[in-house]
Amino acid sequence: MAPEFRPLRETGLFVPVRLGAINLSHRAVMAPLTRMRGTKESDGIYIPGDLHVEYYNQRASSGGLQFTEACPITRYACGYPGVPGLFTESQIAGWKRVTDAVHAKGGFIYNQLWHVGRATVPSLLDGQQAVSSSNIPITGKALDGTEYADSPPRPLTVEEIKDLVKEYAAAAKRAMEAGFDGVEIHSANGYLLDQFLHDNVNTRTDAYGGSIENRCRFPLEVVCAVTDAIGAERVGIRLSPYNYFQDTKDSNPNVHWAYLCEQLAALPSQNRLSYIHMVEPRFDEVLDEKAKMDALSAYTNLTNGVEAEATVKSAVNSLVPFRKILAKGNIKFLAAGNFNRDNAVPKLEQEDADAIVFGRWFIANPDLPRRLEEGLPLNNYDRSTFYGADPPEKGYTDYPFYSSGLAVL
Repeated sequence: MAPEFRPLRETGLFVPVRLGAINLSHRAVMAPLTRMRGTKESDGIYIPGDLHVEYYNQRASSGGLQFTEACPITRYACGYPGVPGLFTESQIAGWKRVTDAVHAKGGFIYNQLWHVGRATVPSLLDGQQAVSSSNIPITGKALDGTEYADSPPRPLTVEEIKDLVKEYAAAAKRAMEAGFDGVEIHSANGYLLDQFLHDNVNTRTDAYGGSIENRCRFPLEVVCAVTDAIGAERVGIRLSPYNYFQDTKDSNPNVHWAYLCEQLAALPSQNRLSYIHMVEPRFDEVLDEKAKMDALSAYTNLTNGVEAEATVKSAVNSLVPFRKILAKGNIKFLAAGNFNRDNAVPKLEQEDADAIVFGRWFIANPDLPRRLEEGLPLNNYDRSTFYGADPPEKGYTDYPFYSSGLAVL
């Protein structure tokens, strides 16, 4: 019987690619997805349990790459309940069970290293004050129901920044101990490192604020420390220049993230990342694609420079210019944000990405690579179970693998 959809096995999505130290057999990557199913060990400490082993094993495939949900690197890097970290022996042991389960299916898995910065409140930090680049709070309510503005963050001191750089490196080493194939530094979505990059959040006047050179200093120091700790071939970073999540709204993302990419591409080989993972400008947690792109176009404009004018005139508010800059350093490029079976392949065919990162479709389809390869229908996802459910396996490990008649369009 003919497949219901175009099989993608002969497309670029199923052409092998080398990503640093690993060789992928296909380019359909599982996104880092916060799911809040950790087992509570004590206040603020959650471990990956049996459900995590099953969940990641279900979504593993031979030669495929998965990212874990974002993992707090220290006790006070946490922002949400139910999120397993990577800072205790029990957490390392729990993640080792997960990595063993993924490797048993021939897959690869990276841990995403996370500090939430101001995206938390004292009730989730044993009473400690949240930290950030400045003292500007997020608008709205935290998960405990309190207003972020009622407990604004305090700016990190320079000494504390230096200590956190070391913490990122130490967490990377713990990831290796837990059996991960590599790590991804979370510098996106309005979390700590991203709070230093965006000029509407970072109002510092010291060496870590003001100019774009200074605002990039902390993330670049983390990159160098982590790559020194475990090797650049096992490290990547996630960036979201156009994201509005958690009140990030940089005045000139095209220029500012181009600068960051230039710096990343120019790092010495021992510190040059194996890949950059970026979120498409069209993606937003609230706005639809047209509204998001319209909002961006209202205040962004083309970058400075002759080369930019000559080569990317039609690529305003696009990841393509960043991709071209990073290519000068032979850094691979992963694209995420509202990808599906129809728009993923053109992105690869136009050489605008080396791999495509899928989130929601991987949640609902544990066998997503096979379904894309063979042209099989997809299960729908249930948004109400993304961030926890009762029972916790609902919307987590109970999505069916493909069987004729079971998948729902």
